[in-house]
Amino acid sequence: MVFTVKDMTFKAGQELTISGKPKSGCNLFSINIGHDGDNIALHFNPRFNHAGGSNVIVCNSNRGGWGEEVREHSFPFDQGESFKVIISFNNDQFYIKLPNGTMMSFPNRFGDDSFNYIDARGDVKVQGIKIK
Repeated sequence: MVFTVKDMTFKAGQELTISGKPKSGCNLFSINIGHDGDNIALHFNPRFNHAGGSNVIVCNSNRGGWGEEVREHSFPFDQGESFKVIISFNNDQFYIKLPNGTMMSFPNRFGDDSFNYIDARGDVKVQGIKIK
């Protein structure tokens, strides 16, 4: 499944809340924030079982090629169970609040203070999206 939002501005200091549910048998899904499908400032990728990684969250960015991955081993996602992720950012960092309350961060490698592209893909059903 692919869920894409274009032309919805997400600015530094705002909070993006995404709620969803990974399908049973899900191997991975991703939430991407950036300018378009080729310029992704935050690739948030929970992996239940993919490419030799299991129960790990991989974050990365893509601007003319993928950067260095950052891995988080706190994994509060369950197949078939609803989740809520809250993302905020500034010019230096993305801050991600995981469903169990754990906070993780990822560098804002673009240094931008506004993005207008949000997409979710993989074996996940997006149940809600809110920016405040």
